[in-house]
Amino acid sequence: MSTTTNYGRLTTLLILAWLALSITASKLLVFEAGSKYSFAPPLPLGLAVAAPIALFVIWFAASPRFRQFALSLNPAALAITQTWRIAGITFVVLASFGLLPNVFAQPAGWGDFAIGVTAPFVAFYLAHPRHKLSFIAWNIAGILDLVDAVTLGVLSSPTAAGILHTSVSTQAMTVLPLSLIPTFAVPLLLILHIIAIAQAVRWEPSAANQFPKSAVRTSLA
Repeated sequence: MSTTTNYGRLTTLLILAWLALSITASKLLVFEAGSKYSFAPPLPLGLAVAAPIALFVIWFAASPRFRQFALSLNPAALAITQTWRIAGITFVVLASFGLLPNVFAQPAGWGDFAIGVTAPFVAFYLAHPRHKLSFIAWNIAGILDLVDAVTLGVLSSPTAAGILHTSVSTQAMTVLPLSLIPTFAVPLLLILHIIAIAQAVRWEPSAANQFPKSAVRTSLA
């Protein structure tokens, strides 16, 4: 069995375990301010976002085999995965009903929508050494959108860090089903952006002719 297959299975199991942990913690209201299971909010939510990313970076840097596996992933597939972020427009809809604050929902919702709606174009046309800089720039924009959303979410929360908190807070983002966005989806998608950038910085201009776009389309079919 190849190293790639082994790491693929291990990674899948870890992602499923991570999702199960996020669901369990959400059911226990660990991330909700005021819950008896919560401690020093928004610290648990912050850890849920930052810890997976930190663990990935450490593993990526320390393990040549895992790094090889991560870099072998199809960059177009990594980009197309971001398409689901079109659903970020839901934040804007929820804000219109007074369920989320506009200071968070507008930039987070429209930012996610912009990344999601451009993801297919990026996957099919920019995930190529010929468009290296554009591909990297798009992934950086995707990371900045996620960081901005998390930051505004915390600043709009009903916690000590909620300096932007008004009568409407981001409390809804700390309970199911929305809690899975900051505790699972955001760090996972940010990790995919990191992998895509790590791949792209290694692309050589001379490899452009050896990286046919038809192969990208086939891999996504």
